[in-house]
Amino acid sequence: MHVTEATRLDSRPPAGDRTALLALDQGTTSSKALLVEPATGAVLAAAARPVRIAFPAPGWVEQDAAQLVRATLDAARECLDARPDVALVGISLSSQRESVVCWDRTTGRPLGPVLGWQDARTAAWCGALEEAWPGAGRLVRERTGLSLDPMYSAPKMRAALDRATGAGARRADVALGTVDAWLLRNLTGEHLTELGNASRTLLLNLETCAWDPELVDLFGLPAGALGELRGSDAGFGRTLPGGPLPGGVPVVAVLADSHAAMYRQGCTVPGTGKATYGTGSSVMTPTASAKDAPAGITATLAWHTGGAPTYAREGNIVASGSALDWMAATIGAPQGVPGGAYLTELARGVPDAGGVAFVPAFSGLGAPYWDRDAAGLLTGVSAGTTRAHLARAALDAVAHQVADVVEAIESDGLARIDVLRADGGATRSSLLMQLQADLLRRPVQVGDVPEASALGAAALARRTLGHDVAPARVREQLDPADADPAAERERWSRAVARSRGVPAPDVAPHHRRPPTVRQPEPEGES
Repeated sequence: MHVTEATRLDSRPPAGDRTALLALDQGTTSSKALLVEPATGAVLAAAARPVRIAFPAPGWVEQDAAQLVRATLDAARECLDARPDVALVGISLSSQRESVVCWDRTTGRPLGPVLGWQDARTAAWCGALEEAWPGAGRLVRERTGLSLDPMYSAPKMRAALDRATGAGARRADVALGTVDAWLLRNLTGEHLTELGNASRTLLLNLETCAWDPELVDLFGLPAGALGELRGSDAGFGRTLPGGPLPGGVPVVAVLADSHAAMYRQGCTVPGTGKATYGTGSSVMTPTASAKDAPAGITATLAWHTGGAPTYAREGNIVASGSALDWMAATIGAPQGVPGGAYLTELARGVPDAGGVAFVPAFSGLGAPYWDRDAAGLLTGVSAGTTRAHLARAALDAVAHQVADVVEAIESDGLARIDVLRADGGATRSSLLMQLQADLLRRPVQVGDVPEASALGAAALARRTLGHDVAPARVREQLDPADADPAAERERWSRAVARSRGVPAPDVAPHHRRPPTVRQPEPEGES
């Protein structure tokens, strides 16, 4: 499929008005909007709306497709109402990545819930595919840089398609897409997918930067259900007239949220790297090639700008911020108090976790293990264990998981992250960031804003409109302590091995699949 190259946009401001970019960021737990001054990057207004997550069965994660749109537009409308003096010159968009939406291509009506990126309902289906088609996993890895795992979009697209057609929809009427495609359909009426988001689907050939017909066929998807591919700065249509946003405003740039955070952090060349601490975590570093990522680590397309791709190595952690929230709720955090803040305050009362290790494998483990059979567990609990020890163990779990991924990224000696740049809500915890620096034995630089995705996509849009963009500022640098973390890392590795049911210290990444193919529908769901 043809990739549309960058469209030249008229960046001249409307006469007599102060101009702004509307930066939209649709994440796992909230939709955010910023008004950003194009020339300086100053934030003129900001708003956010929560989005709901449902867990209808073990390993299932769903969201309401219509609510994602409403939350995004409501946040945008609040920003515009706060600054009636501002005229929009463009829109940028960042979004959660592997989540899947299925809709009627004519009416735009959702044909089921969003299947979230954490959703693991297709784990057995992926295992059955590998058994039925020997070499399927190797083919997927060679073409896409990714593992055949339920986190990625294509298995979820197949599940969503089967559900829609089972409810009476015709295959020819079905449109499938990641969240960027769904929002663009609602903003502009067009079915478009940004290449970086497409690279997370198991359907994009990294070499050709096109949908791979063989992979589309492997997953049993109709090629016509997928959107037209666009480069990250290639232009994505204009807003529809008569909608909640002003009509005719160009959507200038689109990036996947983790990719946008890396762009915002200035990690654009090999040797730089970032970790986003959100619901899950993404650790990324740019690479010169899409090839040769170590086992357990993926190659991906970070962005496609000026007609050329930038690749990256990445490791995805399934539960980090969600692990903090779970632990905080479990040990009695007051309602409304952020989980990370609550745990950090408790954990400051103890020097360490008191021998407790927490492995938050709520739906298995992601990188570098990719073991969907792994079970969440707490080890080392004794009669002397306090809430403070449990809080510290949860913070440790996030830092250890990131350290696991960094070590795997660097394991073949072809990549190195000299300084880790951090963003995301959990970076508000200086204790967590210090633990991260100590485990990695290298500096951690915390960005000037915790939420970098919206500003990353806005930075690309500003560049596309011809403005100079300065690198993000560092709010805080945490340098590692002198103590050797080897004993802590060994204790963590033993806990991970127990979680996976493998002998310690054999914790090498590998896939283990459930034996059955079908998962029962949750009670009460048709």
